Amino acid sequence: MVSENPNTGHMVSENPNMTSLLPVRHPQQDLFICDIADCVLKNDIASMEHPVFSLSKKPDLSVREYVNGDKRLTVTPSVKGMATIYDKDILIFAISQLMAAKNQGEPISRELRLSARCFLVFANRHTGGGDYEQLEAALDRLTGTRLKTSIRTGGEKQDSWFGLVESAYVKRLENADGSEGRVMEMRITLSDWLFKAISANEVLSMHPDYFRLRKPIERRLYEIARKHCGAQHRWEVRLDLLHKKTGSRSPVKQFRYFLKELEGQQHLPDYMVEIRESGDYVTFTRRGSN
Repeated sequence: MVSENPNTGHMVSENPNMTSLLPVRHPQQDLFICDIADCVLKNDIASMEHPVFSLSKKPDLSVREYVNGDKRLTVTPSVKGMATIYDKDILIFAISQLMAAKNQGEPISRELRLSARCFLVFANRHTGGGDYEQLEAALDRLTGTRLKTSIRTGGEKQDSWFGLVESAYVKRLENADGSEGRVMEMRITLSDWLFKAISANEVLSMHPDYFRLRKPIERRLYEIARKHCGAQHRWEVRLDLLHKKTGSRSPVKQFRYFLKELEGQQHLPDYMVEIRESGDYVTFTRRGSN
C-alpha cells in the first residue's frame, strides 16, 4: 500500500522492504526448543533514547560525553573498547527473559543464567564456533564499559560510575582431550541502574525484525523511533538533534546521505522515514497509521 505523508507530500510504501533485511536464520522449531517462541523483544527506555552504545564495528576507545537538556551521560570504554549496539543484544535477551518472568508473576533477580545457543537463535545469529567465541568478547566490553549519568531509572537518579553488566561468567563444554570447548552458558549480573528500569517496567516492546537490520545505525534509528513515536502516529525531529541522539561519529553530511538511502529503501520495521526537502528535519511515521 502506498500513501502520502501530509508533512512532506511524499508518496511512501506502508510495507517494509523485506529484501533489505537479513534472512530469518532459524526456523520456528528452534525457538520452541529454546522456549523463546513467545518471548517478546524488550528494551530499556533509557538506552533507547540516549547513545549508550558504540555504533562502530572497530574497537571504540574514545570517551563519549553527551548532554541533552538536563540529561548528562559519560561513557568510558575499557582497553577492549566500548560496548557496541551488537553487544546490547545480550541485554535485550536478558531484559526480555526477565520481563516474561515478571509478567508471569515470577520473582526476578539481577543475576541470571542465559543459554548461549538460545541467545544466538533469539538474536537471529549464526551458531558456528566463532559466533560462540564472540560472546566472551561482548561480555568483556559490557563489563568494561563504565557509565556516569544523571538519567533516572526507576524514579531514582544515580550520579555515579557503574558498568552495564556488573559481572559475567561463561561456562564452556570440555572437549574429549580436556581442552576448553565452546561457550554453553552465560551468567551475568546486571547493573542496578538497568535492573531498576526493568523493575519499574521502563521498557518497550520491539519488532522481532530488529535483529534482521544489517547496520548499527539502522538499529539505533529504530530504537529512537520506537521510543519517541510511542502511541503517536508521527514524530518529527531536527536532523542535527537526531544525529546527536544516535551517537554516530560520522559527519552530519554523511548521516544525511544515509538517511536519504534509508528513505529510498524503507525497510525499517514499524516505521517509515522521510526527510524534508530542506534536509533539516526527519519524520518517522508509524506504518498503517494513515
